[in-house]
Amino acid sequence: MTSKIILENIKIYAYHGVLPEEKILGTYYILNVEIKADLWKAAKTDHLHDTINYAEINEIIHEEMKMPSELLEHVAGRIIEKIGEKFPRISSIKIKITKTKPPMQGEMDGVSVELKKNFKK
Repeated sequence: MTSKIILENIKIYAYHGVLPEEKILGTYYILNVEIKADLWKAAKTDHLHDTINYAEINEIIHEEMKMPSELLEHVAGRIIEKIGEKFPRISSIKIKITKTKPPMQGEMDGVSVELKKNFKK
């Protein structure tokens, strides 16, 4: 029995990118994180220690977004690894990071990178 915790549309201002101006000016990023884990014990007990604390996941995301990287793939990978280390009961993590104002011509809502990792149980 697998369940999900989904953090949707987390908006964070950060400084990621290859171009020098991206590291100086920054932009908003939108993050969506999907975590699969067995949550049925928490559904029965109503105890925080029986689930995956999404407030702690949110804290990890914000801390990792503070560290500039050139590639969104690198940021996403760091976030996945930190969450996986903190919560070994997680079976998989999928993260999508969208850069809202990429320095490219044309009109768009953003550019996204999505990574997923399955953890062996």
